Amino acid sequence: MGSLPMCIMGFLRSTVHFYRKAVRHPPPPVKHLQIVDSTTISLFSDILKGVGRNPINGKRKGGIKMHTMINAMEDVPCLVRFSSAATHDHTFLKELELKKGSFVVFDKAYNDYGQYAQWTEGDIYFVTRQKDNAAYAALGEFEPQGNTADAVLKDERIRVEKDGRSIELRRIAYWDAQNHKCYVFLSNNFLISPDRVANIYKHRWQIETVFKRLKQNFPLKYFLGDNRNAIEIQIWCGPIIQLLMLPVQRRTKRRWAYSNMASMVRFHLMTYIDRFKFLENQEQSWEHLTAKPPDEQLALFQ
Repeated sequence: MGSLPMCIMGFLRSTVHFYRKAVRHPPPPVKHLQIVDSTTISLFSDILKGVGRNPINGKRKGGIKMHTMINAMEDVPCLVRFSSAATHDHTFLKELELKKGSFVVFDKAYNDYGQYAQWTEGDIYFVTRQKDNAAYAALGEFEPQGNTADAVLKDERIRVEKDGRSIELRRIAYWDAQNHKCYVFLSNNFLISPDRVANIYKHRWQIETVFKRLKQNFPLKYFLGDNRNAIEIQIWCGPIIQLLMLPVQRRTKRRWAYSNMASMVRFHLMTYIDRFKFLENQEQSWEHLTAKPPDEQLALFQ
């Protein structure tokens, strides 16, 4: 990791500290919940290795994968790493710095039994989905509690083995009536209820909204540079702008869709007006919207 990404992550952390109340999300099912996922951005050159086989005609497009972790209490990334699109997701798990007692949730693409064992030894808990072809040995089922939801089909203890090393995990089969689908979750926490395990996994959607805002509102189909450093810098601009825009969106009295507000600010980026007054009421007189002298304007970290 170079000095530039370290500086950017430092900026993000310090800005989140100032804006903590503005970017705060409703409390998750458990404290200290971290959400991990990745999104792939296609490139029109083979700078970074893409996924899949080479096409019969022409070159294969490259791709860059953005591995991200967010705190469930916030809506902005707290850790970002880049790799080629062909890099397996589970390698990102080794980059995580998790405190004792914290939870982390991710999808089944991050399956890594060795990492699960390390977390279990360090009192770090995870929730994920089990792969369809996973091999395991059932050790016994837990007795359902009186408040256990009917959607919980099975709650059992299992053993899995990897490279001669075995680890005991919790396996929960859960029926999602809304999607008419059965989900099978894995966790190394045997104390919380099976309903809460399912609820923790449902919170994984939160990181999808971060990726959606990034891809829908920022130009990531065309890049100004043709080398890896230039591409990463352009992508970094997205999370930084999100961090600056979310407090504005949530502090403005008028309700704005994020994409609409981002477009409005983009059009008036160089206009000398009070942004909050303009976003709350565009019909006000120009004199009222005109920004005050610099010493009276709203400070960035106010």
